Amino acid sequence: MSINPSMTFLDMRGVSYSYPGYPNVVDQVDWQIARGEVHSLVGRSGCGKTTLLKLAAGLMRPDLGVVSVDRQALLRPGSQLGFVFQSPTLLEWKKVMDNVLLPITLQRQTVPADRARAEELLALMGLSNFSQRFPTELSGGQQSRVAIARALLLAPSLLLLDEPFSALDAITREELQDDLLKICRLAQTTVFFVTHDISEAVYLADRVAVMAQGKITYDLTVDLPWPRRHELRYGAPFNALCAQVRQAMDGVLTC
Repeated sequence: MSINPSMTFLDMRGVSYSYPGYPNVVDQVDWQIARGEVHSLVGRSGCGKTTLLKLAAGLMRPDLGVVSVDRQALLRPGSQLGFVFQSPTLLEWKKVMDNVLLPITLQRQTVPADRARAEELLALMGLSNFSQRFPTELSGGQQSRVAIARALLLAPSLLLLDEPFSALDAITREELQDDLLKICRLAQTTVFFVTHDISEAVYLADRVAVMAQGKITYDLTVDLPWPRRHELRYGAPFNALCAQVRQAMDGVLTC
């Protein structure tokens, strides 16, 4: 499904990528995300979804095709992009506040406004009382919250997440999903979220793409109300959409 070109923020056109000995890991992908939307990408292991996310982040250059962000060709990662990995990747010898401030301290000295921004994000993530703790003193969910706060510190216009909640228990995952949506909707951040969890993909997204063998094989508009409420997960419309995505992953439904 195409969107109005004037609203397109992340634009991938004819994007392909191969690793040595593994041709067409990403194969002629066209995908557009409108400004302020949340898109989820699901697929079986090895389908190419993490590679596509890295191409969207500018961490790798496509062999063919063009990746553009806000109508500018993406040649390398920049401050307009935030990235959250599968592991929180926190520096264990630095306190929570210093981990959040890391994107700034790698470039320059911090100023009071930087610390105020970090404190604001930690408050939004429910971590106001943890800023002087070390990562080893935090739970897995708290570490993930710190990683999200760090990724949002420079107010990126595009946030890319690679299965950041996969190692967490179900309740913590749901809490983090709600926190992420709240913050990104507040800031109108465009989000590209990779996951293997169908219910997570549907709950978070305006649209869900299914990927198989390097291609986008299905595109689903998630017609559910915003803001998303916890009880939505147990309703018939939500479960019907999850069933569609599962059928698409099984090859029953295609674009």
